[in-house]
Amino acid sequence: MTPAAEPSPPTVIVLASGRGERFRAAGGSGHKLQAALAGATVLDHTLAAVRASGLPWHLEDVGHPGMGDSIAAAVRATPGAAGWLILPADLPLVQPATLQAVASALAGSVRAAQPHYRGQRGHPVGFAAGCFDALSRLSGNQGAAPVLRALKEAGQVADIEVDDIGIVTDIDTPEELASAEALMQARLG
Repeated sequence: MTPAAEPSPPTVIVLASGRGERFRAAGGSGHKLQAALAGATVLDHTLAAVRASGLPWHLEDVGHPGMGDSIAAAVRATPGAAGWLILPADLPLVQPATLQAVASALAGSVRAAQPHYRGQRGHPVGFAAGCFDALSRLSGNQGAAPVLRALKEAGQVADIEVDDIGIVTDIDTPEELASAEALMQARLG
């Protein structure tokens, strides 16, 4: 008897399509994803965590009008995926174990999974492959919130508590970049 094949893991979609306008408006120079953080760029740190998770991934860095458009384009670019973890690229402290935990939650009977850190919802939000149609039709600035809301109302979302401040540490201002630097130095020190 041959052992059952392991189910395919979902694909991490790294959203790097934004223009970073809030960062510049708050006094930052250049694009926030290229800002220096602990010897690398914000994007480099995010991608390092994704690679370390061992999950397949797709970088969506083509300009789109809104986050929903970016998610839709990335989902359409990965039609054979076993699901998707939506990860904004400005979360450089997210832990590989968190990505794996969200992916594992999708192996159950739920259609979506969202991590929480001390009661605060963060990213990545995971969606099962059955969400392809809804995700591939997204547009505008709300991202996948309408899809997640409908699944939540249907009782199809797993809430996962994680000990990972990185899921809520996004970089939208120079002050948030400095806070991330301090958190990263504390983690390394």
